[in-house]
Amino acid sequence: MSRTLPGTRALRIFEAAGRHLNFTRAAAEVGLTPAAVSHQIKEIEEQLGLVLFMRTSRSIRLTPSGALLLKAAADALDTLQRGISRARRMARNPAHLRISTSARFATNWLLPRLPRFRAEHPALELTFDITDEVRDFAVNDIDLAIRFGTGNYDQARSDRLFDTIIAPVCSPKLIESGSKLDEPRDLLNHTLFHVNWKTDGMVWPNWRMWMAAAGVTDFDDSRCVGFTDSGHVVQAVIDGGGIGLADLDMIASDLADGRLVKVFDIAISVAPEYAYHLVYPESSSEDPCILAFREWIKAETKRQSDRDFGEDS
Repeated sequence: MSRTLPGTRALRIFEAAGRHLNFTRAAAEVGLTPAAVSHQIKEIEEQLGLVLFMRTSRSIRLTPSGALLLKAAADALDTLQRGISRARRMARNPAHLRISTSARFATNWLLPRLPRFRAEHPALELTFDITDEVRDFAVNDIDLAIRFGTGNYDQARSDRLFDTIIAPVCSPKLIESGSKLDEPRDLLNHTLFHVNWKTDGMVWPNWRMWMAAAGVTDFDDSRCVGFTDSGHVVQAVIDGGGIGLADLDMIASDLADGRLVKVFDIAISVAPEYAYHLVYPESSSEDPCILAFREWIKAETKRQSDRDFGEDS
């Protein structure tokens, strides 16, 4: 060939710039400065003898040549990433599972139970991809994922693990201070924390919803403080600043260790179609390692359910 093809790094930068049509956002994605992205694009254009972007003082847009190359670059990078993922999987110990899950689920639910898994399956090795992003099994070298959602993922199977129950909790310091908490209406005298989050029409349970379930019809939410992350709600409550709505399964250790106490027995559920799911590719549904982990985590959720409903575990 008369001209050398751009390297993988250059193609990544071009693909990000072409997808965002903004050098600043592309720079943030690839970890460079906007000036460095602009310089790299100019190098690619000079190398190929093509104009890929039309630039104005306020915007950039792809030329026809740029649009054609963008699709080719995206396809090439995707193919390469999938090939790398398959190669890594082939090179791994067959008894090694990579599991993708959120930090909250890993820290508060999965990791405290891992000693039981290791005792039952000493030959199986687990490593974790901690992220809130939904991973692509074919691209990200992932065998299993634990995700909160509807469980509907393309070319994947999902097993519902457990529902999400939300209830008010506070720090023992608040109880020890003599605060009156005899009935739900007493909560109106406190700062109330909750998660402020919704997706696809589903609203995460908030204080207005809980108060309605508790029969408090004249609720004023002016004393409510919303967070985007449930961990911030829990920390605010532990620090003694108020009362929060929390996912009981995700704070089980805090309740058991006395860092948090449940205020009332009134609880509300997340929309019924949403729950924690174990997700894995259709093509791996008969993999003995995946089946072993599946059976173990299903047994753990049953153990949890038996405990929650007062049965012998």
